[in-house]
Amino acid sequence: MSPLCFVYGTQHCGATRKRYDAAVSLVRILYVGGPTAVIEIGPWRLITDPTFDPPGKRYFFGWGTASRKLHGPAVEFSKLAPIDAVLLSHDHHADNLDRTGRELLPQMGAVVTTEAGARRLGAGARGLAPWGTTVLEADGRPPIEITATPSRHGPPGSGPIVGQVIGFSLKWEGQLHGSLWLSGDTVLFGGVRDVARRIRVSTAVLNLGGVTFPWLSGPLRYTLNADEAIELCREIDPRSIVPLHFEGWKHFREPRDTAIREFAASPFRDRIHWLARGATIEVEV
Repeated sequence: MSPLCFVYGTQHCGATRKRYDAAVSLVRILYVGGPTAVIEIGPWRLITDPTFDPPGKRYFFGWGTASRKLHGPAVEFSKLAPIDAVLLSHDHHADNLDRTGRELLPQMGAVVTTEAGARRLGAGARGLAPWGTTVLEADGRPPIEITATPSRHGPPGSGPIVGQVIGFSLKWEGQLHGSLWLSGDTVLFGGVRDVARRIRVSTAVLNLGGVTFPWLSGPLRYTLNADEAIELCREIDPRSIVPLHFEGWKHFREPRDTAIREFAASPFRDRIHWLARGATIEVEV
């Protein structure tokens, strides 16, 4: 496999790029479970928030928060490899990077994550602040520009407690309708609304679940629920919507069926694609 490199601003790696003649306008998304999906962009295979532990274990996220994993991955990692790069919204919560996912990172190519996460992970992980950009390149492949987008993983003022989280906007030559955007774990706030103002989004991959910790913070949410996601979609107006992070953990409080009903009654009923674990969809971007 060709070596991977990243480009920051005008700093290019030494790898020689070959021309890739096939414009890529179709993307395949395989839903593994929870926040984890494999995204195929032409010859590239990227993975989001790798979680591969079996179900049953209880995890502690800090500050009195905890949860139990209810579902394991629908597809074993050995059947997903090779993976060229990881889009890791944050590394410090086990429902986005569990023990097995962490152990497998060295087999997954380059890791793009938050600045704090890159410092913790080391091993060449690439840290981005919101609106920071890097380019994923390899011989014979179309370069993919990756821009970090803002996420707030909780109510106002929760940043110092919940830590840094980002989403990702992916742009490459051949897109017909706009960028592929992954929200990361976030609620609806000004930062994600900025995405609508700054990026033309074709396909939105939204982390839902309506996460709450009632014993700690009552009804305050830590991820989008369906109502917030619909409001956000009114602003970004994507052609296609693919939900993730809506099942598989006990602290995901909004059931899948509830979210499906909410979207079915919305203007986006024909744009949203609910995948079964292990299923794949192909979308035009």
